[in-house]
Amino acid sequence: MHIFGKILGGFFGFLFGNVFGLFFGLFIGHQFDKARRLNQAGFRSGAFGSGPSQTERQEEFFKAAFAVMGHVAKAKGQVTAQEIQLATTMMERMNLHGEQRRAAQNAFREGKDSGFPLDSVLERVKISAAGRFDLLQFFLELQISAAFADGQIHPSERDVLHKIAKGLGFSSAQLEQRLRMQEAAFRFQHGGGAHQGGQHSGAWQQESQADHLAAAYDVLDVSENAESKEIKRAYRKLMNEHHPDKLMAKGLPPEMMNVAKEKSQDIQNAYDLIKKVKGFK
Repeated sequence: MHIFGKILGGFFGFLFGNVFGLFFGLFIGHQFDKARRLNQAGFRSGAFGSGPSQTERQEEFFKAAFAVMGHVAKAKGQVTAQEIQLATTMMERMNLHGEQRRAAQNAFREGKDSGFPLDSVLERVKISAAGRFDLLQFFLELQISAAFADGQIHPSERDVLHKIAKGLGFSSAQLEQRLRMQEAAFRFQHGGGAHQGGQHSGAWQQESQADHLAAAYDVLDVSENAESKEIKRAYRKLMNEHHPDKLMAKGLPPEMMNVAKEKSQDIQNAYDLIKKVKGFK
């Protein structure tokens, strides 16, 4: 039985306001006891309990991601077959089939609508991510990755990405940093010429290797002259922010696990290459 709040409320109410204060204090104390009882029973503040469940937040995050992708694709004007293919590629990266794929396609179509409410959708994303920086960063990087799937960012796409970044709480400088890192990741992923021995001249291979290494530094966002200590610190920070298991624990939709794994693998591969060239452990 919860009466502690009523006792305190009644005592101090009577002390400061006589009989009227007593009744007011009892009322305040009752509200305190009621909230305490609900909390111990497993509820949180709010008229109807604890709000959306983890699964509901993940679904909201998932649908918003594809809807915003559709909005970014529409930024250049009419959505072309290429943009649709890019969305399809993203669905394949997530291994989406059946109902999941249909949900992603429907959300993508909603994002292409001229009246798409970008600001309100981004507000819901922040709610579904519960303010967790890592999840919001993943959402932004997902949009950058989708926009950059063809190897370049159109000026109109860049403008929309700036709006998305601002809506999620990121500065223009933070967005530009992630754009540089995504471009580097694209170059790093497609810089395999150095490993195709015999197909190119030695000079071309050396140039390709140099470009591949430069991209690796950019993936970690460090300079080529950085000391091993700085490189390790940058690597650990990025891995901590992008580790798939940690993102899942914070509410990343399970459908997006493969994308998170790819991102962390890019970071790992870039670090391994730099570590090999620099000769540190």
